[in-house]
Amino acid sequence: MLDRKDKNRSGPSFNRRNFLKGSGAAVAATALATSQELAAAQNNNISKITSAEPTTITLNVNGKDYDVTVEPRVTLLEVLRDDLNFTGCKEVDDRGADGADTVLVDGKATLAGSRLAIECVGKTINTVESLRNGDQVDPVVSGFVKHDAMQCGFCTPGFVMATRAFLNEHPKASLEEIRHGLGGNICRCGTYAGITACAMELAQKGGA
Repeated sequence: MLDRKDKNRSGPSFNRRNFLKGSGAAVAATALATSQELAAAQNNNISKITSAEPTTITLNVNGKDYDVTVEPRVTLLEVLRDDLNFTGCKEVDDRGADGADTVLVDGKATLAGSRLAIECVGKTINTVESLRNGDQVDPVVSGFVKHDAMQCGFCTPGFVMATRAFLNEHPKASLEEIRHGLGGNICRCGTYAGITACAMELAQKGGA
């Protein structure tokens, strides 16, 4: 039987004291690295703090710059409707579940009620009003009329913008892709058949 104190025994040299020493050093190193990362993150966030006082910002909407004075808590939807009179985007609920407030921000379909106005500084914002220039109307708008894809009209501007954004990214989409891609918008009147028919016709023309 081997003596526990036998220094000539085979196997690695391992004991609890050495293990605890090594573990302590590892924990200390990890804690130091974590504290340094936390300090760096805090310093980085300091520069992102915004005053609670009203601030004048510039928003580019439908190709034109507008100066508006807003509190940091004001949403893009509120600025568009209340300050700039772009009332095409609608506020149907306060949860952003309906999609009636859909606009394009840098070409992406965005719920205006879920974005702060100050977040959109330096970005390109397009509302449904941008889809008409005099007598020239975007094919999505005329397609909604052709396929009777509207009733009460509350969801229509948001659905039009969502459809425009989707076809820009998927100009030759299938019917299944259209149904999935427009799934974030809700029509309480149930005009989905007309909406998908409009999108499908345009997709067959390459998203025109």
